[in-house]
Amino acid sequence: MYRRSAAAAVLLAAALTLTACSSGGDGKSDAAAAKPKPPASSAAPDPADATAPPASPDAKPTGPVLPDAKLTPKTGSFKPNEKQYLSGRVPEKMDPAAVLQSGQEACQRVERTAKRDKDAAIGSIVAGEIPGAKDAITHLCPEQKPVLDAASKGFADGTRESPAAGTYRALTQSTTCTWDAKGKDGAVLASGPETTPKAGDKITARIPAGTATFTSTGCYAWIPA
Repeated sequence: MYRRSAAAAVLLAAALTLTACSSGGDGKSDAAAAKPKPPASSAAPDPADATAPPASPDAKPTGPVLPDAKLTPKTGSFKPNEKQYLSGRVPEKMDPAAVLQSGQEACQRVERTAKRDKDAAIGSIVAGEIPGAKDAITHLCPEQKPVLDAASKGFADGTRESPAAGTYRALTQSTTCTWDAKGKDGAVLASGPETTPKAGDKITARIPAGTATFTSTGCYAWIPA
């Protein structure tokens, strides 16, 4: 009797083992199929959450656009300068009022910033932080043209090839701004700042004639001094 019970126990254990193996042997169990999304702090983004980046107001549509004759809002009418801004800019199936709004918002950002700090407004355009600012100012808020004109003479932080010789001012109060000007042979023609700047100090750079590359770090944007 004892031997029969022992044999039955062995057979039962073997059956349970085979059942467990068959449930996960192909690597496609229900638990694996129901894989949870990565947490919000995960470095691996969930493809289901990906969205296409918004188009830049600076970019003209690559597909068909609304002809000028059809640039009409759902109610009212566009002003002549608004139509000029919208010309060639509105995708065929898009509401022109939405495109106009992006330009108006660019104007508002420039205006608000310039009221507080004109240099900050100039720098934000130079650094590309207000997309579409050039066309928006030209057509929608020409009163901000002095800001745009100043920005057109500047360049952003980073590397500038063949810069015009002269003295430039950094539009930043950072104490970590550094720069150097190099010739075609890579030799350093000038560098700075000569002394460690203090908070609030104006930082200037002298770009000698014959400079091939001007490289700056932590300086935000440059305009002629």
